[in-house]
Order: sequence, then structure tokens, then C-alpha cells
Amino acid sequence: MKFELRPSQERGGADYGWLKSFHSFSVPGFPAPVDSFGALQVINEDRVEPSKGFGLHGHREMEIFSYLVSGELHHKDSMGNVETLKRGDIQMTSAGTGIRHSEYNGSDEEQVHFLQIWAVPSQSSLSPKYFTRNFPDSDKVDNLLKVVAPVGSEGVKEERESAGPAPVHSQVTVYATIVSAAKAVIHTLPDGTGVQRAYIQIPQSSGYNRSTARGSRMRLNNDLEIAEGDGVFVWGQPGEQIRMENIGETPAEALLFDLA
Repeated sequence: MKFELRPSQERGGADYGWLKSFHSFSVPGFPAPVDSFGALQVINEDRVEPSKGFGLHGHREMEIFSYLVSGELHHKDSMGNVETLKRGDIQMTSAGTGIRHSEYNGSDEEQVHFLQIWAVPSQSSLSPKYFTRNFPDSDKVDNLLKVVAPVGSEGVKEERESAGPAPVHSQVTVYATIVSAAKAVIHTLPDGTGVQRAYIQIPQSSGYNRSTARGSRMRLNNDLEIAEGDGVFVWGQPGEQIRMENIGETPAEALLFDLA
């Protein structure tokens, strides 16, 4: 198995005052060594100040989802969906032939912190759809919880609100975990032909930091040590395992992306 670190401080991004943002992959204005990985196109870690946000804008031919770390994110779109998302929520927009939406901090007091992820759809010209799911922290503690999975896979329902993973029209499966101090979780790479890929991202849960990663820390396979803000590219054979051990003193939250 091969790991390649994407250090937090090497991510693109900027502090605009109302928005503090990191970009794991290339986006306009912020070139990076890697512009995608499998179906993954974007992992942006954003912090938006109270009552600020992104005005009405359009997307097409992309699967877009947000993972709420803290605060409130108010969403409104051209399909008539209006709601405020909080910690534990995942919002999935299948943009298909085209949608327009706005996203604002739903609080006038507290910053909102979330990861927005884009994935390339497995087919084009889909009808736009919108989904939300909620996953309490208790389900993630010392467990890799499947929170996003391809349409048609086990337990996935194409319903606006439902139990189980959020449906995505893309070859990406996402797991969320909160690993307690001195504990570990293990992920087995799925069956497939040839080398399997995965990506791991640790949010900056303890606070915004543009320098070397700090905060909660993890060790992968008794080898690579990572901290908040770091990402890791993974290559391995089907059936090989990734062991994610918390080597810090505070719970470590992470997302793991399985990529075909």
C-alpha cells in the first residue's frame, strides 16, 4: 500500500474576511499539483462568517455535497428546496442539466464550518435532484460510517430524505469517523480490478490554521502521521487494509473516500 501526504499548509486558499477557504485540488486562481483524484474534483474546507455567504449561482454536470462540521448553512435552490443544515447533516445536489443555488451562514452570531466536495457524475444529462441526510456523532465514534454511496448500491435510496447513505451518481463512497484517543478504525479496500484508490481528509476541527497541521492527530498503518487539515492519497490492492489510529489526546474526525 502506498500513501502520499497532501500537507495542510500546501493547500490553496485565502482569507477574504467573510470567507476562509482551503482547496485540496486545483480550482480557478489556485493551481495545485493535482486537479482531481478518481471522480473527486473538489474538496474545499470553508469557514463563512455570520450572515455571509455565496449568492445565487449555477452548476451543471457535477455531484456536489456538503459535510457540516459546525454552525448552520442555509441553502436555497432553483428546485424549490429551502433549509438550514447543521452539524451531522449532509446535503447532496445532483446538478445534472443545471441548477442554481445560494448558500449562506444561517446564524448572525456563529461561524459555519463545512467541507464542500464535488465529484464527476458517472453519466451526463441527469435530471437535477436534491437530498439530505443526518448522521449523529454517536454513529461515527470509533466506527467508519458510510454517509455517501453510489446510486444502486446497498442501502441507498433516491429519496429527498431517508435513512442510509446520501445517493451520488458517481464512483465515490464516503465514510465519516470520529476516533477516540488511543483507538483505531480499519477500512478494507473493496474488490476490483487492479489498484484501488482512496483519499483521507482530516478537517481543522480545533480552529483555522494556515501553518503546519496541528490539533488532533492520526497514524496510518503504523507509518504515516497526519494532523488536522492534512489529506492523504492512497493506492492499494483489493482487500488491503487502512488502519487509522488516533495518536492524540482529543477525538479525531476524518473523512475517507473510496474511489473506483
